[in-house]
Amino acid sequence: MKKQTIAVCPGSFDPVTVGHLDIIRRACGMFDRVIVVVMQNKYNKAPPMFTAYERKEMILRCIVDIENAEVDSYDGLLADYAHMKGAAAIVKGLRAVSDFEYEFQMALTNKKLNRQAETVFLTTSAENMYLSSSIVRMVGSMGGDISDFVPECIKPDIERRLTEKGAGK
Repeated sequence: MKKQTIAVCPGSFDPVTVGHLDIIRRACGMFDRVIVVVMQNKYNKAPPMFTAYERKEMILRCIVDIENAEVDSYDGLLADYAHMKGAAAIVKGLRAVSDFEYEFQMALTNKKLNRQAETVFLTTSAENMYLSSSIVRMVGSMGGDISDFVPECIKPDIERRLTEKGAGK
């Protein structure tokens, strides 16, 4: 029996964007099993717009058609999570050169903590180079149209949360 190649695709996904989904789909074409893991960054200064549970649920709705993808959440070290899941790879998306320095530092740290997992960098598609969750939150909070930035199936959830936040809730 052939050993399954497992990859983890970590992120905050607050919220998940079409750029994230592009990286996830491409990773699923490279590995037998991809675990999309919602990481909970305790050191991030701003509280997340969505809870880890909500982010996980939204991603699940977005990847329902991808058979070899699953979603999880974790609040510890990514290297530990990858080891726990038997992952051979950590998949990270790169939008621009500015992302590389930080991601390279994280890749070296993860390799030091978990020698079994390699970090694989996937460059974003040209049409998503500018796209980030923070751009979605900023545009949406100012009443801009986020239709091109997020999957249609979760757009109402994001708009509703942005409206709630704008109303001081």
